[in-house]
Amino acid sequence: MDPRIIRVPQGLTVAPYYQSILKFNDLSVIESCIHTEARSGSMFLEDHLLLFVLEGTYTVRYGKEEYTVAKNQMVLLKKALVVEYCKTGEPGKDNLLEYMMFFLKEDLLKEFIRMATLKSTAIDELVSVPVSVKDVDERLLKYVASLKPYFDEPDKIEENLVRIKLLELLFDLTNADKNVLVQLLQLNQVVRKNITITVEENLLNPVSLNELAYLSGRSLSSFKRDFQTIYNMPPSQWIREQRLEKAKGLLTNTTMSVTDVCYTTGFENIAHFSRLFKSHFGYTPSLQK
Repeated sequence: MDPRIIRVPQGLTVAPYYQSILKFNDLSVIESCIHTEARSGSMFLEDHLLLFVLEGTYTVRYGKEEYTVAKNQMVLLKKALVVEYCKTGEPGKDNLLEYMMFFLKEDLLKEFIRMATLKSTAIDELVSVPVSVKDVDERLLKYVASLKPYFDEPDKIEENLVRIKLLELLFDLTNADKNVLVQLLQLNQVVRKNITITVEENLLNPVSLNELAYLSGRSLSSFKRDFQTIYNMPPSQWIREQRLEKAKGLLTNTTMSVTDVCYTTGFENIAHFSRLFKSHFGYTPSLQK
């Protein structure tokens, strides 16, 4: 498996992936249709993700959780997760793998909640629903089919149409299964978490301070203040030094290449990693090998 973690959706539209995308005002829908026996890797979800599988199988793993999404099934995942994936094509159809990824920003979810006229008291009374794989009904399959022509001429799609189509999707989802409504509402729930656990769980993931603050259930300013109290150091400095020490250990004690160590320890640019390493230790990472 490639140690590089792709930031999605943006990382899926460039080399070596080049997947089709509808994107306006930071709203994204990605379509993929390929022939493959098996592909695996890791990705960081910058937005909430709703994954529809139309052909083949797509398995995602994070922490202790694993979900296998088969043909005509879907799963909803919260943002700021690093997930490992393994996707395989349909053997009886020339290993055809086809799926759509809908990236849902919080502003869109808030707009949907306003449009759906959901009362706050009703929301508070909803019972928590765990993440689960769900079947895609005929109405949703027809919705997905209605999007396909847009990928043939994305430059001709009016700017607000993607937003309208995503709102249509949310209404169709909640009409098909009320538990999906609860899952959508849960995406916007802020749960305050232990900073030490949050940081250590994500130390080697390519997360920004904004994303760590979100994962900890805090605003960025509160996260920085609480972090400083615990570690007596700004979070960016502490995280950088911890990653560099981990990188030094991997370069010393394993046969991993500098490139693999760079991506394994949460850095996303080799040149930047090399500069930081030399500034911290006084020599380049290649000399550590």
